[in-house]
Amino acid sequence: MVGFAGKKLKFAWCPTITDPFYFMIGKGAKAAAEKYGIDLFVSEYPKAWGPDIQIPILKAVAARGDIDLMFTGPASKDALIPVLKEIYDMGIEIITVDTYIGDGDYTHPPIDFPLSFIGTDNFQGGVEVAHRLAKMIGEKGKVFIETTNPDVSSVVERVNGFKKGIADYPNIEIVGVEYNLDSQEKAQAQVAAALQAHPDIVGIFGTNLYSAQGAYQAVVNAGLTGVVKIASWDATVDLINALKAGKVDLVLAQRPYDMGYLAVEWGYKYFTQNAKVPKRINPGFFFFTRENVNDPEAQRFIYK
Repeated sequence: MVGFAGKKLKFAWCPTITDPFYFMIGKGAKAAAEKYGIDLFVSEYPKAWGPDIQIPILKAVAARGDIDLMFTGPASKDALIPVLKEIYDMGIEIITVDTYIGDGDYTHPPIDFPLSFIGTDNFQGGVEVAHRLAKMIGEKGKVFIETTNPDVSSVVERVNGFKKGIADYPNIEIVGVEYNLDSQEKAQAQVAAALQAHPDIVGIFGTNLYSAQGAYQAVVNAGLTGVVKIASWDATVDLINALKAGKVDLVLAQRPYDMGYLAVEWGYKYFTQNAKVPKRINPGFFFFTRENVNDPEAQRFIYK
């Protein structure tokens, strides 16, 4: 397809880390690129999460000189602002997926240069996780939050939403929040320590794959499977299998495939149709429980 400036459009997908969620974004992006005739460049999938790892990758991709649009999940809401603005000033349009920069509201200065933020309403997801976990534990008892990084927009919102939801239950107490920096081993150690410090914990919220897997392993090792309810985020094959095995009790599935697809689709419309791209696009989410995990219509939400 010949588009912008009489040439084939070239978009760059720059993943933030190697995990099933980001592979699904890439899968959706590839499908849309094939549909709309976009040349899609995919940068390396980093082995670890962090601005110091992500920034050189973004700069190298921009330096190619042939990219019309770049989409990525910022590893920090603050540290990625300068480099993304620098890339935008080179004439490359920016879409953020999954995570955002600044406060995520691109409708007004100073951070209004990205075309869009395409991602889950993480705050509302956190609120809904809180309500569902509260029901599982009889609306009383101690709960613990295992999360990743204090400056990543998505997980910050999940934690804040969860706290807001739990505030509706006066008999539930949040006894701690720990940050594992995307290390499953660290998450497991932190949850094990929390269970020792508070042996009456009845619920745990793991805000992403590594947090949830570390949490359920610590609970399994403590012999508390089924006693301590675990609410998790991201429907990886591993977490879905853990749900089926009774090791976790709730899985929130984001829609990463749709994030990637929509980034490419809206980029195409922007360049070829002069479309006004919504500054905020929310693909939605889906909850897996043991009651619906085998439903045929639910299978498309698993990250595979």
